[in-house]
Amino acid sequence: MSPAASGPDSGSLAAEALRLLRARGETVGVAESLTGGLVAAALTTVPGASRSFRGSLTAYATDVKQRLLGVDGELLSAEGAVHPEVARQMAGGVRALLGTRWGVATTGVAGPEPQDGQPVGTVYVAVAGPTGPVTARRLALTGDRTRIREESVRAVLRLLCGELLENGGGQDTEQSGGEGCLQP
Repeated sequence: MSPAASGPDSGSLAAEALRLLRARGETVGVAESLTGGLVAAALTTVPGASRSFRGSLTAYATDVKQRLLGVDGELLSAEGAVHPEVARQMAGGVRALLGTRWGVATTGVAGPEPQDGQPVGTVYVAVAGPTGPVTARRLALTGDRTRIREESVRAVLRLLCGELLENGGGQDTEQSGGEGCLQP
C-alpha cells in the first residue's frame, strides 16, 4: 500500500512526533499489542530518537497487559483486550512503567479471525499525556493483517502528534481508516 493512499507514512509521523516531543523536552513510551513493536520500530528509525523515546513493551498476551501495564483484570475478563478502556489503561500503564510524560498504546484485531467478539479491523489506539483524560480512538480498518497493523501505527502516531499540538486534551472518537484522520 502506498503512503499516499492514507496520508503521511509512519516514518514522517514518527519524525514529527519526536520533533514535537524534543521541542517540549518530553518523553514517550509505547505499549503495543497487535502492532507487535512496529510503533517502537517507527520511532527508533528516526535519528536522535533516544532524546525522547524511552522504550516500549509488547504486551501481546492478555496476562501481560494486566501484570506489567496494570490493566484491570476484571475489565479484561468482562470485555476482552479489544476495548477502549484497555487501550487507555495500557497507555497510562506504560507511561507509569517507563516514567515518561506521554504513553501510547495499540490493541485490536489484525486477523485473520475475530477476537473477543470484535471483528477483524477493530483497533483502539490511545495516548496518555501529563494532564487531562487519556484519549482513545476506535478504528474500523479494512485490508489484510499487514495493512491493519500498518494503519494502526500511523493512527497512533497521528493521535500522538495531535495531542502534542493541542497540549493534550482527551476525547474519544471513531474513524474508518485513513481518510479524515488527524494530520500533524
